[in-house]
Amino acid sequence: MADLNVGTLNDLSPMIPSGRKTRESPDEVSPTWVLVYRDLCEWAALYERICYRNFATDTLLVRDGLLRSKLFQGELFIQFRKRIEKAIERIREENQRKVYLAGIAKHSKVLARYNLAMALEETFKQGSPRYVRVPRELEAKAYVWPEYARGSEVEGGGGEAPKFVAGDMFLVRFGGRKGDPVWTVDILSSQSKQAAEVFGYLLSDAIYGFPVPFYPRCLQKAHEFAEIVDFDLTILQDEVLSAVRGLLEEKEISGLEALRLQSDVSTRRYE
Repeated sequence: MADLNVGTLNDLSPMIPSGRKTRESPDEVSPTWVLVYRDLCEWAALYERICYRNFATDTLLVRDGLLRSKLFQGELFIQFRKRIEKAIERIREENQRKVYLAGIAKHSKVLARYNLAMALEETFKQGSPRYVRVPRELEAKAYVWPEYARGSEVEGGGGEAPKFVAGDMFLVRFGGRKGDPVWTVDILSSQSKQAAEVFGYLLSDAIYGFPVPFYPRCLQKAHEFAEIVDFDLTILQDEVLSAVRGLLEEKEISGLEALRLQSDVSTRRYE
């Protein structure tokens, strides 16, 4: 927010309500703003990692999701993309290290639209991993809003600025067989000519993917670390119940304590 010169979350994203609206009309505020905030935090973590950290080796950073977003106010996402590109270039010049950025989606409207056609035309032939660039005009046909398929290549050419897209789309199969899964990948637009290098890194990580076959292991490990389970889940549940207890009258607390002692009997068959 400091680098983009915005002072509040509402200035950063129109999908997050202003403090005034939250205080004066809380019933009109959609709870989905929490999901928007979480997504913005993911973008912020990625930004901080590239712009304010050092890299000891050539590094590929992978986002869980495409390099596209409609969360940012106005043209802030364009500024966001350009600052990342500038930081990557600075790292290359000062530290002689290459930093790449890509985003992977398990599902996409583009893949859903063209999956059958690719199978009939045998776009991904048997025998080895393959990838193919998706032209912007084919992207646009898959989206309800064509601006979601306008990238940096249209900058300076008139019309609406590419406010939502930071990457060029590819379809990739990391396995060598026809039935192996195909994924949708965005590579930072300024690095699309280095797609072979990026997919080389991804292939070495995806070939031993587990439990999802031929899906980058780095994202699967990230999902494991992000899950709230076991001891972390117990702590969270205790905090929630303690907060609820503070809102109850004395006669109601016994019911809450009884609930805390109950177990899920449906899980006993797995013991």
